Order: sequence, then C-alpha cells, then structure tokens
Amino acid sequence: MIYMYLVSHSSARRKVFSSAMARVFVYGTLKQGQPNYRHMLNTAKGVAKFQGRGRTVEKYPLVIAGKYNIPYMLNIPGTGHHVAGEIYSVDDQMLQFLDEFEGCPDMYQRTPMSIEVVEWEGKSSAPGERPAACRVMECFVYSTTTYQPEWVHLPYYDNYDSSGKHGLSYVLRESRD
Repeated sequence: MIYMYLVSHSSARRKVFSSAMARVFVYGTLKQGQPNYRHMLNTAKGVAKFQGRGRTVEKYPLVIAGKYNIPYMLNIPGTGHHVAGEIYSVDDQMLQFLDEFEGCPDMYQRTPMSIEVVEWEGKSSAPGERPAACRVMECFVYSTTTYQPEWVHLPYYDNYDSSGKHGLSYVLRESRD
C-alpha cells in the first residue's frame, strides 16, 4: 500500500488516503520513446511511475503483426526470446485505462509474469526494498493467446522499437482506417 498524507494549510488535520499500486511491464509502443508513451504520462488517465527496465524470465515470441504493425507478445512460454521492456507502478485508474487501451481481454490478456530487473530507478518508502539488478518480480503483462495462427511464423524480436531495422512502421490509432 502507498499512503499519501494531505495537510490542510488552515488546520493541522491530516487525511490519509491509500491506493494499491500494481506493477506493469510494457514492451511495445507504451515504452519511453515509442508512439504511445504519451499515454503513460497523461495523469488524466491515472498514475504511471517508471520504476526500471527488465526482461521476461521465460522466453516469449514478440512479433509485429497485422496491417497496423502492432507488437504482440504471444503467450507461448519457452519460445522466442527474453523480451526487454519497462516496469511501471500504476494506480487502479491507469490499470483500467491500459485494459481498455490494450483491448483486454479480447486482443490482449493481462496476466502476471516473472520479470527480471535489469536496471532499477524506482523509489521505495521502505529501506532495503529497492530491488537489485537480476531480482525477479511479478508484473502484469499484456500478452495474447488470441493471435492468428500464422503469427507464430513471423520473425521474433527481443526488444521492440517502432523505428527498428524491421522497417515495419507502426500505425497510430488516429491514422487507422
């Protein structure tokens, strides 16, 4: 639990609010420098705090598929690569936004996965709670089991970049027909 203390300037009263934060691992267009990262910064959609970088403990196929060149992590553990991404702490409002944005549960499914911490920048309120590199933590990941059968034959990537050597330009939602 994270606790926020609000102090009123007109009185010494303190109100305590608590909200659970969830950890989410993003590997595609929501990462820093990618086309949809702006959503992670939009506080009207909730709170998303960058914590660090990580990679999946198990291997998964990360493909770029469909006419809009969307990155998908196929939920086929043991196949593909250790997928690189970013770890965020998000509030319930942002988690709900991400579910809607990712078309959960039809397009993607939000599932817990083991993520190895590669680099940690997150701040913790408790001493000694800062994860060291190589520590494993559970994060929600938007992967898919509802993919087209031919997607398993596409090239697999370990790190998505919309401007990568693959030459497959991601099409923003507002530009789709």
